[in-house]
Amino acid sequence: MDHDVTAGRTTTITGRLALGVTLLAFGLGCTGVVGGVTADDTLTVAHYVGGVALFAVGLLALRERDTVSGTSFTALGALWFTWAVSAGNQISRNGAGLFLLLFALVALTLALAGGDLLDRTCHGLLCAALLLLAVARFADSGALTRAGGWCAVAAGAATWYAATAALAHWPTALPRRAAGRGVTATG
Repeated sequence: MDHDVTAGRTTTITGRLALGVTLLAFGLGCTGVVGGVTADDTLTVAHYVGGVALFAVGLLALRERDTVSGTSFTALGALWFTWAVSAGNQISRNGAGLFLLLFALVALTLALAGGDLLDRTCHGLLCAALLLLAVARFADSGALTRAGGWCAVAAGAATWYAATAALAHWPTALPRRAAGRGVTATG
């Protein structure tokens, strides 16, 4: 399968943009780096862009038989939608931590399942962010929440780059080198 062709599909690009915006907003909200902005302030973005739009793009990708992007976007769309609509409910810290831990496992599955290097990087960073945020909920730790937020920002930046690279025809993979000294392409 040619990953350069897959990386340029409209649904994949749109899904990456939606996920990138959601991760950047949520991550920056968790870090507290923008004065007066918290993760709760990003609920609208999480609900509509990360939840509804990402889920719909995932369904379109599945219809195009792009199972990697389709599975990723629908699963993560369900995560963001559920997170946003449950935010006003009284959920225990441990309940929220369990939710984040379970979705960290989904992100781990997505990181290991395939896609190109940028997709695996984004899902790996998202897994790390969700793990840190889950432990932060269990331990009631502001420092771990900020660390998880920065991982989410990194995941969002990687996802945003992947979408921009596909649109602008920038490189999405590092050039391969020969196996060792004196080895040429012809052997």
